[in-house]
Amino acid sequence: MPAPNTVISDDQVTQYEEKGFVVVDNIFSDDEVGQMRAVLSEMIEGARGLTDHTDLIDLESGHTPDNPRVRRVKEPFKKHALFAEMARHPRLIAALTELLGPDLRMHGSKINLKSASYGSAVEWHQDWAFYPHTNDDVLAVGVMLDDMTENNGPLLCIPGSHRGPTFDHHQDGRFVGAMDPDVCDIDLAHAEMITGKAGACSFHHVRAVHGSSQNTSGADRRLLLYQVAAADAWDIRGMGPEANWQEYTDTMIAGQATNQPRLVPTPIRLPYPGPLKTGSIYESQSVLHNKFFATESSAAE
Repeated sequence: MPAPNTVISDDQVTQYEEKGFVVVDNIFSDDEVGQMRAVLSEMIEGARGLTDHTDLIDLESGHTPDNPRVRRVKEPFKKHALFAEMARHPRLIAALTELLGPDLRMHGSKINLKSASYGSAVEWHQDWAFYPHTNDDVLAVGVMLDDMTENNGPLLCIPGSHRGPTFDHHQDGRFVGAMDPDVCDIDLAHAEMITGKAGACSFHHVRAVHGSSQNTSGADRRLLLYQVAAADAWDIRGMGPEANWQEYTDTMIAGQATNQPRLVPTPIRLPYPGPLKTGSIYESQSVLHNKFFATESSAAE
């Protein structure tokens, strides 16, 4: 195994800075990917018998209690020790340190499952629209639990969009967690596919415009997402007296916590008034009038 400080190259750091995203191969071994898949399979099996979403499981529209269809596992970092352990993997921390610095906090986590032939699309959006911070040293790590190919709904990112504005993610005065592709004033044709082998990780900046189409292939595409922030990047929505200091320190994955947020001017739109449908980005985006990606029904036609 290479030394941790050789995990990500200077050229890859530059690509992240210029494009807003980069893929780094072989962060996790085949054995580690296998362990994560096994735990995930147990979680998915827990959806059998469910008739509605839970605080762990987000269901696909075609789900039935006898034929489970899961599109997201919520907060795996908090729900299973293995995912907490993998978030602190030396190779992952080495890459994150080069991109964000040595003091790192887990802001959130999820596993998006694009199951073969029906995995849901995610409309164009910026993570920043959901949770703006005092500075934008914040990113999402996409741990590829399966090969991510051009056919199974890979992440699509707009290069350089992390240096632009925060686009409107509202519709009819309510936050919907998606941009209107006809009015966002960005050329979506410039999107680049994020592909790689299982065990690789993508890193995309919190302000990068991204989305993904439905999985129309015969292969699953399971993606573990760790949302990581520099310790001095504080979520603007939780900086009042209700902020939980113990929870903040418990989610540190490297370095030291701090009670001194770093303030950097950045374009911000707060996600208020909140969405009509809550629970996940899929629910919020379900009311969107103008969708860019094919829906499950139209993709089958």
